[in-house]
Amino acid sequence: MNEATALAHPNIALVKYWGKRAGKTNIPATPSLSITLDTLVTRTSVRESEQDQVEINGTVVSDKKIQDFLIQLRAAYSLPPLSIESFSNFPTSAGLASSASGFAGLLTAIDAAFRLEMSTSERSIWARRGSGSAARSIFGGFTSLEEENGDWCARNVLPMGAWPLKVVIAITSETAKNVGSTEGMERSKQTSPYYGAWTESTKSDHAAGLLAVSQQDFSRLASVAESSCLKMHALMLSSQPPLSYWNGATVETIAAVRELQGAGISVFFTIDAGPQVKTLCQEDATDIVVDRLASVPGVLRTLVCGLGPGAYVDQPR
Repeated sequence: MNEATALAHPNIALVKYWGKRAGKTNIPATPSLSITLDTLVTRTSVRESEQDQVEINGTVVSDKKIQDFLIQLRAAYSLPPLSIESFSNFPTSAGLASSASGFAGLLTAIDAAFRLEMSTSERSIWARRGSGSAARSIFGGFTSLEEENGDWCARNVLPMGAWPLKVVIAITSETAKNVGSTEGMERSKQTSPYYGAWTESTKSDHAAGLLAVSQQDFSRLASVAESSCLKMHALMLSSQPPLSYWNGATVETIAAVRELQGAGISVFFTIDAGPQVKTLCQEDATDIVVDRLASVPGVLRTLVCGLGPGAYVDQPR
């Protein structure tokens, strides 16, 4: 029986994308820059079955995004019905990029199980069709998602061990968000008066972010990443009806990061479509950042990660 298991890690966008181009292939409106994490992971297994069945974190679900993804994949490859089991060791649908690791792992497992022999770039393109950010989780370390040879795929910018930063995540809610990213992006595109300015400014942010990473310039990367984050959430708030993913602890955590910065600690924040605050810091500042974020009222717990690898097949022992 054809079967395989793949492991994939979520990624955090430092230069964000929020919005997609018209069409069914999930092309982002702008390029983006991200880091792939090492501790958080989604494990996805696929095997040939009598009918399609999807189980996520122990619950059988009917997931339209996965169904649509399989329809597209079967238009290009001959695939039988699949049994899909996926488990993440972190909150899903809560702003921690579970769809990125989920689709990157799913595509990687399918490619291995049925010997599709996709290149890494091809896997990135296909993963993107399931979830835009999944294209980046195919790769490890610092990754850029941009247009290349007429299509959009990710590429590695800096290997995971080249710049050993730490990520401290403040979990402020375990609850799934009310408005998913796909729906939210379309709302902003259709209703925000600032959408055009957002897409234009993100192009220059992306170029600045790539330069900062190539030079390992922490302060420059901090400035670009925080600006991109705040502009994206301003875009969300200017949508109709407004998209507000933060809670009180999110705001208090930002204030705590500002306090640390004022004390000379090398740390900055970024926030995706959810209430969790991700902070990046130099390795020697990790304990200080953890202690300060853990003390913020409303922070349920903190997670510490380094930079991790791209999606890979779990080889049987």
